[in-house]
Amino acid sequence: MPMVELDSLVTTVVDEGLGNCSYLVDLGDGGALVVDPPRDLRAVRAAAAKAGLRIRFVADTHLHADFLSGARQLAHDEAALVLASAAGHRRYEHRGLGDGDPVDLGGLILTAWATPGHTDEHLAYLLGDGERPLGVFTGGSLIVGSAARTDLLGADRARELAHAQYRSLQRLSQLPDPTAVWPTHGAGSFCSAPPGAARTSTIGRERAGNPLLAQPDADAFTAALLGALGSYPPYFARLGEINRRGPALLDPAAGQLTPLSVSQVRTLRDGGATVLDVRPVPDYAAGHIPGSVSIPLRDQFATWLGWLVAPDIPMVVVRGPDQDPEEITWQALKIGYERLVGELDGGLPVWVTAGQPVAATDLVSPSQIRGYRVLDVRQDSEFRGGHLPDATHVELGALAAAADRLPDDPTVVMCGHGERAAGAASLLERAGHHDLAILVGGPDDWSTATGQPLNVD
Repeated sequence: MPMVELDSLVTTVVDEGLGNCSYLVDLGDGGALVVDPPRDLRAVRAAAAKAGLRIRFVADTHLHADFLSGARQLAHDEAALVLASAAGHRRYEHRGLGDGDPVDLGGLILTAWATPGHTDEHLAYLLGDGERPLGVFTGGSLIVGSAARTDLLGADRARELAHAQYRSLQRLSQLPDPTAVWPTHGAGSFCSAPPGAARTSTIGRERAGNPLLAQPDADAFTAALLGALGSYPPYFARLGEINRRGPALLDPAAGQLTPLSVSQVRTLRDGGATVLDVRPVPDYAAGHIPGSVSIPLRDQFATWLGWLVAPDIPMVVVRGPDQDPEEITWQALKIGYERLVGELDGGLPVWVTAGQPVAATDLVSPSQIRGYRVLDVRQDSEFRGGHLPDATHVELGALAAAADRLPDDPTVVMCGHGERAAGAASLLERAGHHDLAILVGGPDDWSTATGQPLNVD
């Protein structure tokens, strides 16, 4: 039997914003397997169409906390067979698998391996060509340079699950060195992955270079893993159960935003709806609807939407004319945000023309921050790596709860580039703070402009 070429066999589909990968496997008969597809299936479907493949199988490695699975949607739309852990007790039609269960894909064999740790019911899937292992879809167990976090089921279980994760990684590391490693979580994922890491690897490379595999025992592994964990968005706490039940099926018009008049937007806002301003930072700063939340549309939009806005509150979008409403909607839907009521028809210019009030926020350069209190809203690890002297630090995700405790002094808000700082300024404005400004750039820009070193903790 000829050797299988992995480059032509497996296509990696990357979600840069969530830091995740799904995989499209060419089964050689016109059919395909998809592993860990997101609810936003546009890229997966485009890859399948380009390869001329029909999706026949879908495998989920675990009950995802950071995105809604597209498995149920593919089962509905493509009549694909969903493969998942029997221990996950999903409430929609699927084939439940346990440790060692094989699935004949029509030549290639997919074998489930119980790999608990990231979640209790976690499976890895070994893809084999006859007796030869080709690669393993490791989900949130072994990832490039690390392992996925084990605290998503509660801090009280983090150590127990870390010990399980240790055993799972030890088991996976016994596969032959050339075996490909295809993880779901990667750089940019709040499920824990080192920055800048490659998306895929091999067992040999991980054995040689993954510091967690070098730990001498389960206790040392647990200390290393848990010691590196940072915060994660609150929506992680609810998506696992939605994935267990099966996300609601979507129709083809799901990506549309309903146009709303100025009066409709005013009524919705006055009734408690959140006005979500997705325009670039300079546009938001120049003028915005008072009290709106700034989350600029970019790869990380979904993460910050899920961190800063409650999922059960209606949302009205303000966007720029060159921003794709479908992209806004799909990023919201993939993390279970389904209350996008619509968008301000015509954008902010229509609001201004109607004589409605507009607020503005100053943009300042590093040389203009003298006299301001500096509020740094980056993640803890970023702040420790280098920050302005005397800067106050509150992570953006914790800012809404902390806003009432911060002094209402002239404040310049900063992050790494400006997008998170704009979000922070909008939250402070909503909380009644005044004299706010957004730093254009980040700490390195300040250090270069002033010639002063950053403080490192």
